[in-house]
Formats: sequence, structure tokens, C-alpha cells
Amino acid sequence: MNNQNDQSEKPCCQQPRRTFLTRLSIGLSAVIGFVITLPAIGFVLAPVFKKPKAKWRSVGKLEDFKVDGFVLVQYEDPSPVAWAGVTAKAGAWIRRASETEFIAFSINCRHLGCPVRWVDDPKLFMCPCHGGVYYEDGTVAAGPPPEPLERLSVRINKGMVEIQTIPTPLTLTTLT
Repeated sequence: MNNQNDQSEKPCCQQPRRTFLTRLSIGLSAVIGFVITLPAIGFVLAPVFKKPKAKWRSVGKLEDFKVDGFVLVQYEDPSPVAWAGVTAKAGAWIRRASETEFIAFSINCRHLGCPVRWVDDPKLFMCPCHGGVYYEDGTVAAGPPPEPLERLSVRINKGMVEIQTIPTPLTLTTLT
């Protein structure tokens, strides 16, 4: 009998009120969690939906490039952030093949992105990080690089040599 009196003394609406508040707390927590993770989701998915734009960058006067010689040029990465500083600079090796023909390679090794250097005597690009070696046409000669150096488009515009640049990739790993 005592149990029946205890149940009758409790207010009738206490259990539904407690259930409502529990569900409200869980719902608000889920909304707050979603709002907090939304920027991270946007950061991860943005490259999938927004393709980087290529830009033409002037890298020097036509007379600055000798026929059959490589020249290291620097340009601003097309997608720098305000705080990038020195990392907003990118580089390319440009070879003047003839009076009107230019060949340009990205400075980044295709293995892990280390900067390659041109060695004139053996006519090879050398990567100091893991021993990658490329021929003067950008193809792999030795070492771990999985593919040739990235070629960049080159044009002559009003006596200036310009290269078409894209943002420097962070990795060569593709998502499958």
C-alpha cells in the first residue's frame, strides 16, 4: 500500500517533463556539434567542388632567356593565403628551346615535392631529398619519383614570358 501512496504523491507531469528536457538537451547538443564541425567538413570537401583556377604569371623579359639554357624563375602561387609569407612563392625551370619555343617545368619533385635543381654538366635535374633524377625533358632518369616533372604552359605576351600556373598540390596521393 505504501508504494501506491508514493506513486500518487508524485506529480503526474514529472516523467513527460523529464523526457522532454532530456530530448531537448540531446537535440541541442547535436545541433551545436554540427555547427562546430561544419567548418571542418567544408575545409575537407571544398577542393572536391571548387577546382583551382590557372593564372598566367609574368616571369621575365624575352631577352632574359638564352637559347638552350635553363633559368630558375619565381612567381606567386595562384592561391596564397594572407599569412603564407615566403611559402606563397613558387618556382619553375624554364628552357628556351628556340627563338619562339619555351619549355617550363615545376620546381617540385614528383616524389615528395622537394625543389629540384638543374645541374648543367650532366644536363640533369637532381632532387636532394631522396636522390630523384630527371632528364632535361623532365622524364625520370633514376630514383623514387613516380612520374615526370610537371610541365607548365608557356606563352610570349608583349615581349614578356608568361607561364600558366596552378596552385601547388599538397600531395600526389589520390583519393580512391
